Amino acid sequence: MSEKMEFKAEVNKMLDIVINSLYSEKQIFLRELISNASDACDKIKYMALINPDLAKDAADLKIKIVPDAENKTLKIIDNGIGMNKDDLINHLGTIAKSGTADFVNNAKDNGSSVDLIGQFGVGFYSAFMVADKVEILTRKAGEEQAWFWVSDGIGGFEISEAKKTESGTEIKLFLKEAEKDFTDTVYLRQIIRLYSDHISYPIILDLGKAGEETVNTGSALWTRNKAEITKEQYNEFYHHVSKNFDEPWMTLHFKAEGNLEYTGLLFVPSTQPYDLFQPDRKNGLKLYVNKVFISDKVEELLPNYLRFVKGIVDSSDLPLNISREMLQQNLMVAKIRNGIVNRLLKELKKRSADYDDYLKFWTAFGTAFKEGIYEDFANREEIASLSRFYSTDNLEKLTSLDDYISRMKPEQKAIYYITGDDVKVLANNPQLEAFKAKGIEVLLLIDPIDEFWTQVLFKYKDKDIKHISQAADDLKVERKETKAKEEDLNKLIAFMAKELEGEVAKVISTEKLTTSPVSLSVLDGQMSIHLERLMRNHQQQTAFASQKVLELNPYHPLIIKLAEAASDPTKESTLKDMTMVLYDQALIAEGEAIKNPSGYAEKVSAYMLNCI
Repeated sequence: MSEKMEFKAEVNKMLDIVINSLYSEKQIFLRELISNASDACDKIKYMALINPDLAKDAADLKIKIVPDAENKTLKIIDNGIGMNKDDLINHLGTIAKSGTADFVNNAKDNGSSVDLIGQFGVGFYSAFMVADKVEILTRKAGEEQAWFWVSDGIGGFEISEAKKTESGTEIKLFLKEAEKDFTDTVYLRQIIRLYSDHISYPIILDLGKAGEETVNTGSALWTRNKAEITKEQYNEFYHHVSKNFDEPWMTLHFKAEGNLEYTGLLFVPSTQPYDLFQPDRKNGLKLYVNKVFISDKVEELLPNYLRFVKGIVDSSDLPLNISREMLQQNLMVAKIRNGIVNRLLKELKKRSADYDDYLKFWTAFGTAFKEGIYEDFANREEIASLSRFYSTDNLEKLTSLDDYISRMKPEQKAIYYITGDDVKVLANNPQLEAFKAKGIEVLLLIDPIDEFWTQVLFKYKDKDIKHISQAADDLKVERKETKAKEEDLNKLIAFMAKELEGEVAKVISTEKLTTSPVSLSVLDGQMSIHLERLMRNHQQQTAFASQKVLELNPYHPLIIKLAEAASDPTKESTLKDMTMVLYDQALIAEGEAIKNPSGYAEKVSAYMLNCI
């Protein structure tokens, strides 16, 4: 007796997107199903290492394609791990189980949504592009009960008990009238060789009365000579291992020899995945031992800041029965990790010579990559050298630290930076006025991670790295402008400090400003205004909020006049209003919200009216 179930997702919207928007070529459905079959064979091969009782099920693994032109059906059969009832419900009953709502929203918002397929695991449903109905007969290795699943991809699916002599999965597509070409063996052979030649299990095409033919080479791509592998083959393997549909920005195929031997085939994608910064994201590379699949996404093989790298590592020196706990403690795994990181950084160094090419990588993954400056002590300076930043030298073009150093003034003692949310807003920050006046370049850091790596990287190639607030020595300059009288200025500072009690820790005079009357900073050693805002926006505790410092420009005509008015009791009301307006202006320049926007607007309007 069959059991009718509903899809646990926005199935109609999702399938409409998959069928009509995601795939530019319908033939890709076959690649998706063959790729799934290959994964199933990988899993049974690994499970047999843990459970010897499954060894007979893991023998002679293969994928079979059976077209039937007369009945307009196509079967994809594997003798891999198979599925039980729970697997069918969890993996096929919940479309895009990694986030259907996000998938639908992203697909609707993105006209070229093909890259979303691998991100949300909906490749199986590409079958409905060419089929009116899909049937699955499957039996999980180690279990006796087989199961039958059927769906038309519209309202739901049915599951019932079935019989099957071997473990594995048989998918049967009932092809639409317009898709009968997918029963043509010549056409199928062409598709398999184009998209799935790299699959390491035999892909056998049933030719009917003419017998059977193994279509693919049947050898693991990473074991072949690089000179024999085409760009197209590398790209298709990238699609297989990453489940992405973009082209790789970088392909790195190498063999490490010596005391520890291993082969790596790694890819850097060309587009950023939607979940790059999600904390529950699973990262890592696929691990093989002597071409035997061991584990999917082994996090120990890559540091977190390189989590966007896809690919496989195959070693002959690791034990076949290595467990998750052993992976975390195995010294050979640590050595492989170090070797992989060094090769990736070396290759990125080569690619960084081409600004436009490297910009593609940096735009997609630069924010994550910079986390390495904070996390990877051994490679900290190398990662910093590969990082790119905006600066006051050019708001449109990114710079490296080495290029910054090449432009430093002979008397300049340090690399300076300021942090914030927006490049153009930062470039106009009053705190930069003295730097501009002296022609000192400042890095404009706009990523949250910038607040953290600058707390651990204090030097780069013998040059100190400092926040602009630490630049007193480099900013010393003789000034000839009229300055507020010391006595008047002290009275103004005392008045403003009293008015702003509870808002700022103190009010001071500064030599850093050239055109603005005021600016805002924090007491030495406290978190920057930008970092405090980041923590506040992420609902972090602000019990240790930084104490603000209001800095006055004693050379500014407004400050001079206010200082003169500080001794006149009749001007007290005006001074109070001016104090709040100037404080609000300083907050706005730092990207902070002001407490009384309407009051600020009212005062500014009144002053404007008096000017007419």
